[in-house]
Amino acid sequence: MKKFDFFNQYRDPVIVVKDYEKVVFKNNTFCRVFSKFGDIRKFAHQMNFDMCPMDSENVDLFSPVFQAIVSPENFFARVSYSETSDKTSFYDMTAVKRGAYTIIFLVDVSSDVLLKDNQKEREIFKEKLKKLEDENDELQKMRQKAQSQAIRIALINKVSNIIRESMDISMILNSALKELGIMFGCFRAYYASCTGQEFTIEEVYGENNLEKNTKISFDNLVMKQLLARKISISYSLSEYLGAEPYKQSVLRVVVPVFHMQKMIGVLVLLSYQKRELNEELEILDAVSSQLGNAIIRAELYQKNAKNVRDLKAALDELKETQLQLINSEKMASLGQLVAGVAHEINTPVASIKSNNSIISKIIPQIEPEDLRQMLKEINTLDTEAISRISNIVTSLKKFVRLDESELQQADINKEIDLTLDIIRHETKNKIEIVKNYGEIPPVKCYPNMLNQVFTNILVNACQAIENQGKITITTEFYNNKLIVKFKDNGKGIPKENLDKIFTAGFTTKGVGVGTGLGLAISQKIIDKHNGKIKVYSEEGAGTEFIITINCE
Repeated sequence: MKKFDFFNQYRDPVIVVKDYEKVVFKNNTFCRVFSKFGDIRKFAHQMNFDMCPMDSENVDLFSPVFQAIVSPENFFARVSYSETSDKTSFYDMTAVKRGAYTIIFLVDVSSDVLLKDNQKEREIFKEKLKKLEDENDELQKMRQKAQSQAIRIALINKVSNIIRESMDISMILNSALKELGIMFGCFRAYYASCTGQEFTIEEVYGENNLEKNTKISFDNLVMKQLLARKISISYSLSEYLGAEPYKQSVLRVVVPVFHMQKMIGVLVLLSYQKRELNEELEILDAVSSQLGNAIIRAELYQKNAKNVRDLKAALDELKETQLQLINSEKMASLGQLVAGVAHEINTPVASIKSNNSIISKIIPQIEPEDLRQMLKEINTLDTEAISRISNIVTSLKKFVRLDESELQQADINKEIDLTLDIIRHETKNKIEIVKNYGEIPPVKCYPNMLNQVFTNILVNACQAIENQGKITITTEFYNNKLIVKFKDNGKGIPKENLDKIFTAGFTTKGVGVGTGLGLAISQKIIDKHNGKIKVYSEEGAGTEFIITINCE
């Protein structure tokens, strides 16, 4: 109808319905937007809205179009139009009544609806996102808490293992201080033992401008906390009473270390970091408790170890004293024996010597030449025998020398020769003695003691040579050191016995043959001369003893 043509100027769709379902006009926009429009009934049933007349039996009234037509007044509703199952548009529908005509205006609000829907979805997503973020934060907190707990457990276990595996107080403290220092970011951490109200620094980790054994103390408030088994936490410019102040405040943590009901020390942790300590306090409590037990246990162990060392030293000293007593008694007995034997020998030797002198004067007066010559030869042999006996007695007296208990200058080469004279019965017709004597200056020593060493080594060498053999004696002197070597080609010493030959009581000679004291006493004598005695041996090839004495 031409009277509705002016609606073609509208940018929104307009449709005019007369009576109930007769469409009398559609503007150009309506025709363009709803190009597939067939009849009002189909069009109406493609539209929906929220308000429904549930008590009406007229199905048409479920459509907003027919609701607008039958409405006696102007009608407004937001409707949805579904041309296909996958495409829905939204419109603000306004119906104006003009007599028998109903003019329906449709304003496309799809973008607004979608925007609102998006906003709703956005709000929903924001709520979900916030919920997820809250859950994530909670999970992160739980994770951090779990990690922190794991770190605490790992640290406590690590310190526990160190404490359990060591009995060294210094190592225990250093390890514990290092772990705590790293965990708390300390520039210095140290342990101080407790004596009343005063502490003594024992071990330091980090910036080490504090010397061990430094005496420190804290104010009354800190002491009150420590004695109550509480950890003192403060930001302080002073590390302890009387300490040089810092340029800025530092976090100072003082942890009491108790054993039973007694405070035995404190751990002091110093850091430039500003932080709150909550869960870390559990670590400090756990480490402090274990450290207190470990320190006492280590101290007891060290005391026991010291007692063992003292007992061992006392036993060694007793053994050495015993050896010295045995040696002294042996030499005293030998001296008395030699003195007695020398006296007993000298008396008849003096008589024989006197008679021999008289006979030597009588022999020239004997007439028969052959008898005189025979007696002369006999007298000469007797003279040599008497001289030999006198020399042996003199050598015995020199060898024993009980009156020579002080250091004396001695010619070592002559002392060795003297020893060889004494043991001639061991070497005669059996062993070749090779002497490689060097130029040795007089050496300050105990000659009788060194002779005893030379005798023990030479007699052992002779006994190690079963048939014929050779003993080589070498003496040297350089760098203020006397070196004496005794080398034999005897049967040698088994490898498993080399470490035992200087042990008192050890012998391989059998019962009644050796006492096992000779080489033990020899080692003590060489030690007394500030020297060393070493042995090298190969079974079946021989043995070499090397004596080195510092002569400074």
